[in-house]
Amino acid sequence: MSQATDVLVVGAGPTGLTLALQAHALGARVRIIDRRAELWRPSRALILHPRTLEVLRPLGVTEAILDRADTAPEVHLHLGAWVVRVTLAGFALPDTAFPHLTLVRQTDIEDVLDRALAARGVVVERGTELVDLEHGPSGVRATIRSPAGLHDVDCTVVAGCDGPESTVRRLAGIAWRGKPYREEVVIADAEIDADLAPGVAHVAAARGGLVFLFSLGEKATWRILATRPAGHDLIHYGQPGPPVARAELQALLDAVGVDARITALAWSARYALQLGLASRFRQGPLFLAGDAAHVSSPGGGQGMNTGIQDAVNLGWKLACAAAASDPDLVLDSYDFERRPVVRQILRLTHLIFWGETSTGPLPSLLRGTIAPVGAPLIPVILGRRRLVAAGVRRVSQLRVAYPDSPLSVEGTPSLPGGPGAGHRLPDATVTTADGRHTRLHALLARPGFHVLLHRDAAPIEHESLGPHVAVHRLTSIPGTGIVVVRPDGYIGFRCGIADVVQLRSWLALAGAGAHALTATPDHRQ
Repeated sequence: MSQATDVLVVGAGPTGLTLALQAHALGARVRIIDRRAELWRPSRALILHPRTLEVLRPLGVTEAILDRADTAPEVHLHLGAWVVRVTLAGFALPDTAFPHLTLVRQTDIEDVLDRALAARGVVVERGTELVDLEHGPSGVRATIRSPAGLHDVDCTVVAGCDGPESTVRRLAGIAWRGKPYREEVVIADAEIDADLAPGVAHVAAARGGLVFLFSLGEKATWRILATRPAGHDLIHYGQPGPPVARAELQALLDAVGVDARITALAWSARYALQLGLASRFRQGPLFLAGDAAHVSSPGGGQGMNTGIQDAVNLGWKLACAAAASDPDLVLDSYDFERRPVVRQILRLTHLIFWGETSTGPLPSLLRGTIAPVGAPLIPVILGRRRLVAAGVRRVSQLRVAYPDSPLSVEGTPSLPGGPGAGHRLPDATVTTADGRHTRLHALLARPGFHVLLHRDAAPIEHESLGPHVAVHRLTSIPGTGIVVVRPDGYIGFRCGIADVVQLRSWLALAGAGAHALTATPDHRQ
């Protein structure tokens, strides 16, 4: 049996679910499969960054995610005899609606995304795995195995969001450059007898490494996350390894000086770590995103966030490329834009992880001696709001930009000032043509392309631009300029005048005007 679709998404983690939502929002016919028969799996990721919340907002899911999250998390740093209290909210980030780090379980995010897809008529096909792929000029025929047996799926493209040991990557023949870490991660859910504040994340540092304690356990009250030297047995990347004995977990707590006793162990596992990057993110109609394209250490909490940002970049391009004046330019832009960003992120996470876990003389000295001595200075450093905000911008990927992308076009005459083409559109308070004062990102919180006309710009008939193109006049911004914002929140086109010819040329370049099966519903927040 052959069933036609536009986009076949392989893997229903945060990356695959987001990609399916984004592609469906732009009119693509989507199917998503996952070889796991059950929905639940232990959360490895617990942090969402501001930029990730921004790119999810047009998909109508941020409110449900934040309902399950801690948006003003407090962290207690245990440094020798010192306990330093840090609040990860209220950062000096006026250009985002989310000036905070967000603590939320990966399983909660997956559940929200899964429900959002189901509400749009796309149900994850669980217990279904990709077996083989054949692709040529006319598209892809994927052979999948489900509880009903083997059958074929005809599709235009396949998005591999199926983890570090990706089947899509293997079948595409894309090379993998990976290096295992000498450390592994230990994760457990446990009950703990200790004088630890509830509802607070605790981080204990010592010469041997770090231990994290979150009151976000899924099988018990506390989630324990620690690193230690890796064992010699084989653990498949991305999959939970053997459980860890209670005595071993207790020893990890004792080693960092946490006065706590594990009274009950509900669940535990070991996870192997590696630093890896696919040699390319596209091979013809086959694409990689998230852990299938790159893996890193948990340093900085980048893995899930980077995968979701991959997904919103790729999802709209897979949906729109068929209508573009140059489809390959649109599809190639995914690798062109994301791989340089990912390389920078891998370097950053490697550096952070080295500081957190390396048993070398310098990082051991920093954690075990210098950090406790310098603990009284931490509140002073955190009081420098601009310095902290700059660090959060870097870690949260708010500085990511694609100025050299073929989809980043500066029109003629040029538009002076403001962020250039390829840069993230910052949030700000604006006034619309009807006199309403609103935040810019709230105005744009629906899927599609957004044309922003400055106060004195020539009018544009938006009805002729396509069902996924919205036009907004901002009377609070003087001038005759025009800015077009892509579905992932980056500026695609700018011009000093509202030239319809140049505007239509860019929309045609991006595939913005057609390919919609139906008009996208408005999921404003």
